[in-house]
Amino acid sequence: MSASSPLLLALHSSSETLALGVQPLAPAEALAPPRLAAFPLGRELSRELLPCLEQLLPAAQWPRLARLVVALGPGGFTGTRLTVVLARTLAQQLDIPLHGYGSFLLMARRLAAPAGPMAGCSRFWLQQELPRRGCVAGLYGPDPQVFGGMAELQPPRLYPAAEPLPWLAGTPQPVLPAQVVPKADVAELLALGQLAHTAGLSGPWGPVLPLYPTSPVEGL
Repeated sequence: MSASSPLLLALHSSSETLALGVQPLAPAEALAPPRLAAFPLGRELSRELLPCLEQLLPAAQWPRLARLVVALGPGGFTGTRLTVVLARTLAQQLDIPLHGYGSFLLMARRLAAPAGPMAGCSRFWLQQELPRRGCVAGLYGPDPQVFGGMAELQPPRLYPAAEPLPWLAGTPQPVLPAQVVPKADVAELLALGQLAHTAGLSGPWGPVLPLYPTSPVEGL
């Protein structure tokens, strides 16, 4: 990785593990392997986010950043919010593009890859169980006409315990647990960021916000 090439940074904290990735954006180095890191921080994310980022990319090199990507969730309320806020702040201060992608979409891309368990499957559900509340689920399927090649046919939303589950009606469809694989999923973020860069997408930071299928104030 050249000491002066512009960089792409990815941040993912939609699980108990903070995952970070960085790679060059210069066309000549587009195939250079990314640097990936995972930190099982749990509730320590708020205190350790910046130190972990500096382990991967020292603050003195942040001016080299030319584009950012961040996972929007669904995930923990605090963890997802912190990385989205950091990404928005960096994008604003450095005046660079920022793109946000759902954590379920990243899983779907990974699972539908040629070596993945959903390779060749036209559509499948991802489901995350929530104790005493039901589950969060979304429907995905490969589509070469969609940016990144994976369509979000039904965005993740909460299905309360009393609500019928859509994959049990009509034609049965595969259902997989929505489980983050930190380094693999942040690598998917980097891949989407590289595609956005190649396509010249503008990436305004303002619309990039966390996804909250469940409300943190529900029941108050």
